[in-house]
Amino acid sequence: MDVGAAGFERRLPRLRGRLRRAAFLGLDMEFTGLHSAFPQNNKPSLFDSPAEWYLKARRSVQRFTVSQFGLAIFSNENSNKYVVHSYNFFLFPSTFGVMDAEFTLSASSIQFLSHYGFDYNKFLKDGIPYMNELQEKSLSQHLLAGSWKVCSVLDRDKMKKAIDEVTCWIAAAEEEETMILQDLSGIQMFEVQLVLRRALKNVWTQPLGDNEVMVKKVSPQHRWLLENSSHDSCQKELILMSARGFTNLFQALVKAKKPLVGHNMLMDLLHLHDKFYKPLPESYEEFKRNIHSLFPVLIDTKTVTKSIWKKYPLPRVSNLLEVYEALCSNLNPTDPTCPVIVLASDCSRYAEKKSPHEAGYDAFLCGSVLLKVAHLLLCRSTGVAAEADPSFSEYLGALVKYLNKVHFIRGGVSSINFSGVDAPCRRSPLLVVCVQGWRGLNERHIYQELKALCRFDVKRLSENQFILLSSKFKHARLALQDYKDHPNLQISLYRHWRHSPHVNCLLQVSSIVALWSLLAFILGGAPCHSV
Repeated sequence: MDVGAAGFERRLPRLRGRLRRAAFLGLDMEFTGLHSAFPQNNKPSLFDSPAEWYLKARRSVQRFTVSQFGLAIFSNENSNKYVVHSYNFFLFPSTFGVMDAEFTLSASSIQFLSHYGFDYNKFLKDGIPYMNELQEKSLSQHLLAGSWKVCSVLDRDKMKKAIDEVTCWIAAAEEEETMILQDLSGIQMFEVQLVLRRALKNVWTQPLGDNEVMVKKVSPQHRWLLENSSHDSCQKELILMSARGFTNLFQALVKAKKPLVGHNMLMDLLHLHDKFYKPLPESYEEFKRNIHSLFPVLIDTKTVTKSIWKKYPLPRVSNLLEVYEALCSNLNPTDPTCPVIVLASDCSRYAEKKSPHEAGYDAFLCGSVLLKVAHLLLCRSTGVAAEADPSFSEYLGALVKYLNKVHFIRGGVSSINFSGVDAPCRRSPLLVVCVQGWRGLNERHIYQELKALCRFDVKRLSENQFILLSSKFKHARLALQDYKDHPNLQISLYRHWRHSPHVNCLLQVSSIVALWSLLAFILGGAPCHSV
C-alpha cells in the first residue's frame, strides 16, 4: 500500500495499533544515492576497518536522503499463520518554517530506481515530511520565540495569496464574520495560520477538514481568550506533531521494541539514526550503542542466508528476490508446520505482482525470508520436522547466533555486532605489486590491468609499488600464479618488515646511525701523534 503525506496522519493511529500487536517487522529503504564521491577518496574500500568504513558512510548519509520507506508488519494471528500489512511510505524532507534541507541525487541511483518503476512525482509532491531530534529542537525554539519564517518558495507564494485575500476581506468585514481559505495542504495549514495570526491582531483561524482554514474577525479581548484556550489548533505540541511527520511512526517503532528484520540493512540503520533520531555521531561505537538502544533485536537476512548456504543444498544467490524464491522452492509445501504467510486484503498487490526494489515489497520479502529460513533451521537443528505450529519465539531461538549481526559490506569482518564487540578482521593475504618498466602508473591502471582476472582494491605503497586486497582468498592465489613471470608486474605476498615504507625508513635511519657510531668509535679510538 502506497502512503503519502495526504493520508499519513489519518492512518497513523491504526499503524501504531498494528505495531503494538506485531510479532516482528520487515524493513527496507530506497535512497537518492548510496556512496558519495565527495570528498575525494570517500569510496569505501576493503582496506577499511569497520570504524573507517563508518566515517566514510557517515559522510555519504549526510549528503543523501531517504526517498521511500518500506515497512511490513507481520502479525501472528493464529497457529502458524502470519498476516502481513506492507506499506510503501514516500518521504521528503520537511520544509516547515526555517527548515530547508539540502540533499544530493546520484544519477546512477535515480536511473536504477526509475528502471524499477519508482514514482518520483509521489516522492516530490506527496512525500511525508520528517525530522530528527536536533531539527525538532530548533523548530521548537523558533515557535517559542515567535520568530516565524517561511523558507519554501512554494509556501511563500501560498502565504502571500492568503494574506492578500484576508486583508482585502477584513477591511469591510464585521466582527464574528468568517471567510474560508482553500487548497492548502499538509504543513501549509499551520503555516498560514501562524503567519496570519502574527500579521493581523484582529483575526482568529481554525482548520476545517484537510485543506481549508476558516478565518474569523474578532475583538482583541476575544482573541486573547481564544489564544489561551486548550482547543487552539496552533498549540506548539500540535504543530510539532504535524511537522514531525513520519518521525511519529519512527518513534512508535522504537517504542514497540519489536524484532527488526532487513536484508543487507547497514545503510538502512545509518539513515534511520541520522534522519529520524539524531545526526550520526563521529564515534562508530556510539552509533552501535545508540542503534542497540533503539532496536534491541536486529536480524539481517543477508547474514543468515550467507551462513546457511554453506550448510544446506541451496542455490548460491544473494539478491533478495532470488533468496526468497530459492527458499520457497526448497521448503516442502505440504509440511503442515511450515509458516503460512498471507498478505492483508488492503496490501494484496504484492501477492499478484513482483515489485523488486520497491521498499514495501522488499520489506515483505525480508520478513518472509526470515520465517522460511528460521523454519528450515528449526527443522534441521532437531533432525526431524518441527513440532506442530512452532511459535515465533522458537524461530528466534533457532536464529539466536545471528541476532544483532548485521552484514558488513566489503570488509575484513563478515558482520557488525550491535550487541557486543566485532569479531577480529579476517582478510585474504595482502599482495604487493612491484612495477618495472611502466612509468606513470596509478591505482586505476593497476585495477584495470587485473580486473579481467579478478577484482582487487588497490592502494599505492610507493612510487613503483602498490598493495592489493581482495575479498576472496582464491583471487590472491590466482594473481600470484598468473603474474609469476610477468615482465613488468611482479606480484608477491606483502611482508611488513620488507615492504613497509615506515620499516624501510626506520632501517635506513638505523643504518646511518650505526655507521656514524662506528666511524666515531674508529676515529675516537685512533692514537694521537705529537709534532
